[in-house]
Amino acid sequence: MRSPVGGLFRHVVDLAAEQTARGHRVGIVADASTGGDRADRMLADLAPTLAFGVSRVPMSRELGLSDWSAGRHVIARLRELSIDIVHGHGSKGGAYARLVGAKRIKVYTPHGGSLHYSRSTAVGFVYLTLEEFLAKRTDLFLFESAYGRDTFAAKVCDPKGLVRVVHNGVGASEFEPVIQRPDATDLLFIGELRHLKGVDVMLQAITRLNGQGRRLTATIVGAGPEAQAFRDMAASLGLADQVTFPGALPAREAFARGKLLLVPSRAESLPYVVLEAGACGLAQIATAVGGIGEIFGPDAGLLVTPGDAEVLANAIVQRLDAPEETAAAASRLKARIAEGFSIGAMTEGVLAAYREAMAKP
Repeated sequence: MRSPVGGLFRHVVDLAAEQTARGHRVGIVADASTGGDRADRMLADLAPTLAFGVSRVPMSRELGLSDWSAGRHVIARLRELSIDIVHGHGSKGGAYARLVGAKRIKVYTPHGGSLHYSRSTAVGFVYLTLEEFLAKRTDLFLFESAYGRDTFAAKVCDPKGLVRVVHNGVGASEFEPVIQRPDATDLLFIGELRHLKGVDVMLQAITRLNGQGRRLTATIVGAGPEAQAFRDMAASLGLADQVTFPGALPAREAFARGKLLLVPSRAESLPYVVLEAGACGLAQIATAVGGIGEIFGPDAGLLVTPGDAEVLANAIVQRLDAPEETAAAASRLKARIAEGFSIGAMTEGVLAAYREAMAKP
């Protein structure tokens, strides 16, 4: 995997730990230039438990010379170890796995990545053309949502290898309720601070509500390339005393800081924050993008249009003005996640797909 952050990182760590607990020999190759102290600690804790350990090498986000050294590193690891399956996560991890995986079973999980691009842009054309080329070298596609599977078919090609959908999962301890802090704000955002996540739409919605005489407070948790831009935007909108930016925090610590989670993303795959918040019973408003509807199931009608501050503001008012209905929806979501989105089910789904791929002639 290229970047040990966010949902992709969590997925890989959970999967590797659970596969190891079931007796499988697992190793991880990860980017050495991103992730920060948190990734360093998590990988250092995980490494001694993995039969093949953890190795790290710089991997750039864009195509470049570092891909040559990273590819050579992966080749060296494969030669050192007795590996049956190479599973690439994310666009860059998937490329390394399929280009240098040789005769091993080559598995790919996009986690969004290139699928957020369009062939109508120069960058998107390059990335999606590369995806089409690499698809021919893929034995097993594992998508974390039906949306991801369908988007790949529409934007890249109809995969010829084995295709399976295995949803992300959360652990049993994550269903414990979170105790709200006394100073919890009305609204909460948790995620990477970038345009794709819709933080600007959230700030615009808060401004609209100010104009209606509803002055709400918000906590925006996370880090990212546009963190300062969003702080500046909040200040320019006159929200400096209503919105706080505490930086990146562990999910459950962050959940205690707000009463209603907003997930105003413009694009997603199957976001962990929706699963994690839903598991602990935190009420949330999310956009109708990616695989979020697969999590909400029968309540997918509660999802809102992305990129529309007026729609988001109206949804906030509706949720806050109907606390009993909001709590009931949160309870239904928690039950749905408990039934179909566990780490155990995720791991078994992945292992079953591995077995299918290995059994093919």
